[in-house]
Amino acid sequence: MTEETMLKGCIRNVAVAQQELYYKYSPRMLSLCYRYGKNREDAEDMLQEGFIKVFTQIKQFQNRGALEGWIRKIIVHTCINHLKKNKKFNESVDLIHASGVYIREEAIPSIVQAKQVVECIRLLPIGYRTVLNLYAIEGYSHREIAELLDIEESTSRSQYTRAKAMLEDILLKKNILPEHVRNMELMAMNP
Repeated sequence: MTEETMLKGCIRNVAVAQQELYYKYSPRMLSLCYRYGKNREDAEDMLQEGFIKVFTQIKQFQNRGALEGWIRKIIVHTCINHLKKNKKFNESVDLIHASGVYIREEAIPSIVQAKQVVECIRLLPIGYRTVLNLYAIEGYSHREIAELLDIEESTSRSQYTRAKAMLEDILLKKNILPEHVRNMELMAMNP
């Protein structure tokens, strides 16, 4: 089934077309939900809720850009709303838990596998994890994040900075970063 046929079928509520759309995009969207959810069950709930919205709003898709991007945006907003509704975003962490090191984002993909990074990101407190996902992975600006999460733009920036520091600390403690990077960090902390 072509994407156009699938889209037309979904607009007419044809179950086969909806199933095809779900099977085509749900694995990638589940990965996205998993980054925001506390556990797999949360991620699956977010995914189901998101696809319900996709199917009810599919008539609003105007073929401007990719269908996957449109679905992704709905899923991200669903994840954020799920966190807000369950007040999970309001969990906070004191600044003392974030170390003074700064992550070098450009080094991460070449240093560790994506799966390890995702697992380490999932260890971050929900507020840090959410802002890190929205800014570094989804590409939202701090202003957009502030609007989405009902926080100040400066809060988004500080949460992102703290998330990066905490993530690097986690990567170091789990011995995921290579020895030469750990040694550079130790030298930076002990001048």
